[in-house]
Amino acid sequence: MKETMKPVSHQQASQLLHNKFVVVLGDSIQRAVYKDLVLLLQKDKYLSLRQLRSKGEMSFEQDCLVEGGCLSEMHNGTAYREVRQFQSAHHLVRFYFVTRVYSSYMKSILEDFRHGLKPDVIIMNSCVWDISRYNSKWLDDYKENLHKFFGELKGILPEETLVVWNLTMPLGEGMKGGFLVPEIEHKAPQLCYDVIDGNFYSGTLADAYGMDVLDLHFQFRFSLRHRTKDGVHWNAIAHRRITCLLLQHTAQAWGVHMSCPVATVEHPEVTVQHAAKRNASKSADYYYRPPSSHYHQHEYVMRSRHVSHHYIPYTNPRSSRHGNYY
Repeated sequence: MKETMKPVSHQQASQLLHNKFVVVLGDSIQRAVYKDLVLLLQKDKYLSLRQLRSKGEMSFEQDCLVEGGCLSEMHNGTAYREVRQFQSAHHLVRFYFVTRVYSSYMKSILEDFRHGLKPDVIIMNSCVWDISRYNSKWLDDYKENLHKFFGELKGILPEETLVVWNLTMPLGEGMKGGFLVPEIEHKAPQLCYDVIDGNFYSGTLADAYGMDVLDLHFQFRFSLRHRTKDGVHWNAIAHRRITCLLLQHTAQAWGVHMSCPVATVEHPEVTVQHAAKRNASKSADYYYRPPSSHYHQHEYVMRSRHVSHHYIPYTNPRSSRHGNYY
């Protein structure tokens, strides 16, 4: 079956995020978001099935495991930790595995932002673990934790930081997965509906705090063939589409025109080869477009941020980031 999408090439992604610090927060879906972005920053290629399934490995496509994962105990408990980082001469991308939107561990992550390097982009989600692993009556706790997290995050980050809250993707009724330990297997049939409620509350609150909301549940409602057999995770085609949506919106938020011709997706390897050929001569398609007082809302984003300070991404004076994990 064919599917239409707007591809973003390695060259376009690399140039858009030149000298940028990107942070991805969330569960295993968000880890795959991080991995696909790291891969695209280096080559026009899709994630392999093995790369999608792996967790906690020492290295993935030139990145490094900073904390947790195979450096400590591998398990499916709420205390599992995994911090990854990809660093090149002009890119810095970091991933934190989190199982709750606000916790003592999340506070430590926020302290990293408070006292360390400030991210240019944060891509985040936390829902499935929140509503299934902590409390059967999850709604009040989830709302309260969202308020705490969004409030603290807004107080720490500069206005220039682009914050994108991803709504949780559709779950299957007969799902199974690492987080679905025996104690909560009975919740599986209901979780796909609870996620819809969780998305409503998290999306509404993120909007109220002035953050962008990318509705991946809506975007993938008719793309269930790209969901894996466990009813939770998604294949490489789906993750490249997520990456394209995120990068297209980031370009628009920064006032950068990024030409993305429509292509037909049939097979990951074939698609990438065609995209690479079609985009090989398109580096000149990037130019800075000064944003108006209210930049146009992206068709895939529930809500774009209110006006904030903008800067020219490719001339913003930032030194190259070298050295160890910040």
